[in-house]
Amino acid sequence: MLQKIFPRVQTYNRHLSAGAMIFGFIADTFFFGRIDLWETHIIFVAYTAICFITIPLLHLLEARASRITISDEALQNQPFSRSRLILPLVTQFALGGFLSGFVIFYGNSASLGASWPFLVLLFFLFLGNEYFYQYHSRLVFTSTLFFFVLYSYAIFAVPVYTGAINTGTFLLSGIVAVGIFTLFTILLRVLAHERFLAYIRHIWIGACAVLVLMNVFYFTNILPPLPLSTETSGVYHSVWRVPGAYMAKTEIQPWQVRYLGFSPTLHVVLGESLSAYSSVFAPTKLTTTIVHRWQWYDPEQKAWVTKAVVDYPIVGGRDGGYRGYSTVLMNNTGEWRVNIEAEDGRRIAQVPFIVGAATSASFQETIILK
Repeated sequence: MLQKIFPRVQTYNRHLSAGAMIFGFIADTFFFGRIDLWETHIIFVAYTAICFITIPLLHLLEARASRITISDEALQNQPFSRSRLILPLVTQFALGGFLSGFVIFYGNSASLGASWPFLVLLFFLFLGNEYFYQYHSRLVFTSTLFFFVLYSYAIFAVPVYTGAINTGTFLLSGIVAVGIFTLFTILLRVLAHERFLAYIRHIWIGACAVLVLMNVFYFTNILPPLPLSTETSGVYHSVWRVPGAYMAKTEIQPWQVRYLGFSPTLHVVLGESLSAYSSVFAPTKLTTTIVHRWQWYDPEQKAWVTKAVVDYPIVGGRDGGYRGYSTVLMNNTGEWRVNIEAEDGRRIAQVPFIVGAATSASFQETIILK
């Protein structure tokens, strides 16, 4: 039976590879919940262990196969030849699970206006993991991709365990990723010495390129501020807290705002105030600072001008996010926005709105905020 199955696996290997990646995405959809749950990290650690083991084993078998001169038919009957067909599928499943998990978590945390380059990179890696399947079997590509997913995971795993998110935790994430990757290269050298010596320079060039790229993304505020994510946000005429809930007064907006995401218009008498509300999820025990950066678009300078910066501390753990608000006086009509940022300046969300002049109080309704 195995002799009949494995030739089919070899024939349809590319399609099975796509299926393994899709299966990894489905598994992520079912099993990933909150980013600080132990189940989530068990899955990512399992993906790491799979890649850590299967990539060196695959190239060990490839090195052995390159020294075999027997016929292809006989080679297919060799146990290690069957492993050469199965290991790429297992690796594809793990790498596909990694990338789809990042799409889920980084997508939830990202403000598209700032973080789209990183999300686009994830998208193309997700496609390239399948499109370059034949090249994917080479040591350099798989090793570089493994370092990328390892580093991306460490960026949001380290803050979960340290209870802080700042530049120090980001640098520590890089140290952790480089340390594990160094152990990985040692295993490569032990299992596939000749191929390792032939490609070691290219492997470390690829890893250094990933390291530089991720640092550029971080220090230019492109990298999403995981493990933080915005559950809900908005700008209202006023926000206040009552026992167990937050209340707000807002204007009834047209259908374009409610269903198509257009910027709402709030009518105020100049000198009155508006309030920005946000609910930001953070893992349990993580303490950090959330910043509300109020900006007005100056049509003469054609630039965004910061009018106010309000920050407040948060403590993670609440499913719906840690709730808070800021209040600022309105002295200008026109386009406004509130950037909701982490303390290191990375944007979590952005709330655009328009301020219109009013001679009297506009009609407002009271709502309960999530």
